[in-house]
Amino acid sequence: MTALKILILGVVCVQLSCGREFSTLNHIRSKTPSDVQSTAAADLIKRVIGVRASDFLVSVDPSIGPKNRDTFKLVSSGAKLSITGTSGVAVAMGFYYYLKYYCGGQFTWAGQQVALPTVLPVIASPGKVVTSNDQFRYYQNVCTVSYSFAWWDWARWEREIDWMALQGINLPLAFTGQEAIFQRVYMAMGFTDKDLESHFGGAAFLAWARMGNIHGWGGPLPQTWMDAQLILQHQIVTRMRSLGITPVLPGFAGHVPAAITRVFPQANVTRLGGWSNFHQNYSETYLLDFSDPLFSKIGGSFIKAMEYEFGVDHIYNADTFNEMTPRSNDPAYLAAAAKGVYNGMLAGDTQAIWLMQGWLFMEQGFWKPPQIKALLTGVPQGKMIILDLISELYPIYARTESYYGQPFIWCMLHNFGGTMELYGALDKVNGGPSAGRSFPNTTMVGTGLTPEGINQNEVMYEFMNEQAWRPGPVNLLDWIDSYQKQRYNGGNKFTSVAWALLKASVYNSTSGHMDFNGVLYTRRPSLLMKEYIWYDPEQLYQAWDNMVLASTTPALGNNTLFTYDLVDVTRNSLQILSSMYYHDIIAAYNTTNTSQLQTAGQKMVDLLSDLDTLLASDVHFLLGTWTEAARQFSLDVNDTILYDLNSRNQVTLWGPTGQIRDYAAKQWSGLINRYYKPRWQLFVDSLVNSTKTGIPFNNVKYDQDTFSTVELPFSNDHTAFPTTTTGSSVDLAAKFHQKYRSETKSKFFSQFPRKSDRTSAFSKQLARQWGRALA
Repeated sequence: MTALKILILGVVCVQLSCGREFSTLNHIRSKTPSDVQSTAAADLIKRVIGVRASDFLVSVDPSIGPKNRDTFKLVSSGAKLSITGTSGVAVAMGFYYYLKYYCGGQFTWAGQQVALPTVLPVIASPGKVVTSNDQFRYYQNVCTVSYSFAWWDWARWEREIDWMALQGINLPLAFTGQEAIFQRVYMAMGFTDKDLESHFGGAAFLAWARMGNIHGWGGPLPQTWMDAQLILQHQIVTRMRSLGITPVLPGFAGHVPAAITRVFPQANVTRLGGWSNFHQNYSETYLLDFSDPLFSKIGGSFIKAMEYEFGVDHIYNADTFNEMTPRSNDPAYLAAAAKGVYNGMLAGDTQAIWLMQGWLFMEQGFWKPPQIKALLTGVPQGKMIILDLISELYPIYARTESYYGQPFIWCMLHNFGGTMELYGALDKVNGGPSAGRSFPNTTMVGTGLTPEGINQNEVMYEFMNEQAWRPGPVNLLDWIDSYQKQRYNGGNKFTSVAWALLKASVYNSTSGHMDFNGVLYTRRPSLLMKEYIWYDPEQLYQAWDNMVLASTTPALGNNTLFTYDLVDVTRNSLQILSSMYYHDIIAAYNTTNTSQLQTAGQKMVDLLSDLDTLLASDVHFLLGTWTEAARQFSLDVNDTILYDLNSRNQVTLWGPTGQIRDYAAKQWSGLINRYYKPRWQLFVDSLVNSTKTGIPFNNVKYDQDTFSTVELPFSNDHTAFPTTTTGSSVDLAAKFHQKYRSETKSKFFSQFPRKSDRTSAFSKQLARQWGRALA
């Protein structure tokens, strides 16, 4: 049976796997007139496929499906295709379903393959009808706004909102511009600009300032930034609403400027504990007591100010204790805390719904069942939605009696810090959402994406978003073959095998992936480092073999999604070689073999140079894309200095002295040559000096030297990095494949899981048939 037939048969049973519905959430839906949504959906389709948009007839009719679940209907009307949806986002979802499974296309972060057949495939009457399983399809982690969205302009936001709608997302965060609203509220209460300078975080660190983890670091936040972000937020929420998407606006969580002790001397405030080794100058944020009358005053004023500025959708996000320990574990205190936050929302909106990330409950030392239950039941049932933030690995609903009756959304977190390692748990995502819906007394009301950073592992997000309408698990091998065909305009036998191997290796994590940065070369070197390789490396290398073979086909060599994936697979294949070279370096040092140490060290440095060269061939892997996007907000040299610090520091030191060093590490051209490689060169040179002098390597001195000579200078640098590519991705992938493939046969890799399957054998057979000798 073909993958298409499996998909079409699957949607017939979609209503058999629907989630729970809460009458308390009935008002969380679009209020935009159907004709406006229809026009917005038609405009979106035109942005995606241009003049061919005239081949589609679009209409919005809420009556064609269940009240709180989106439905779309596809049916041919002469030579055109008619798409009817219960909302604009349902129409967009229907269009994308047709684009993928009838026309073999794809629209992703890295680009699109949207070439339509001259004659559109026919869907005969009565047509294809698909209904979502749940009320909500959520998007974003509160950290995504900083790790990935920090420097976006309207053009980038417009494309992302198009992507959201195509993926069926109807409940995303809309956090842009909130500092301008807080500024308005606080200054009306007597605070000054100076008071807020030390409260707001820098542009690249706003996510953590908003959660009270830090304050002031990366600032002060320019007024021009706040004003520009306010304008941008208007564009964002207007476009979202026009498509029938409900934006989640911010609420007041209780974190206040330190100057509150001056402005309101009688205010009942405490200081939260420190966070991630930040000094109190940038941490230990003031928290207003939930019972203090000021709490409702600030919370209500903030929401009313937002309603005045942007209108109202009645759903707000607030995270008071995210990665912060409450001052008391008394259930009564925690229940009062929840009630206080919610009452602050009610003071501004009597129909408020509180959306909260469930990440804090991962910390089981403090958050035991009585504490969790107290916090959740401090809010009336059905008036709070919990994001089960990492359901694919650690579903909290399963150990909290489905959040003690509060509705929750089953989320795939997947990524930390926006790092770029090829990784996924396809099997867990395949069955997880349907298991959540069938859980005893389930309160599941949706599915969601909650990555800390995007622009990586696109296959995982395409697959996860389909869980919004799938009735249950599918044959993953069939699905992934369908995926690569959509991506590469049909692909070929080599891409088919490559993706089967990727599915069996890097996307087959079964034990959980909580190593926040498992990429060895992006971490500051030391004598004791461990790699994290959960798969058979040879399967990844055989996937690389097949991608390189496929690249010789002109149609693929000119396909931007294919070349992006070719660079990505080549990058990851070279990346894990750094683990082998590191082990060779340490072995040589331990035996005081200076010659072998120098050889191994040079291999590591050469590998990093080659990685930088490879990544320079694709615009998605350029440091300059990130740093120059930050600079666009500069009006003078002071702005440039500030935004340079923010953009460079976040992806390296993450703090004034490396408080969260290398957490948001990116594998980008420019970052490798200017940051990672000098650290490794200094490490190797230090070890060589130790073997020559007989003086043991001093790790403390090395750390001090690398901070002062590499890391801090880079964070404070103002060098402009290229924003245009250099070299051919196809040629460079082939060059480095020829150079390094023999290295992958080392005994070093035999220690990792070895898996033999028919795919690996077929991969070798294909290589022989192609007539090329792969190392």
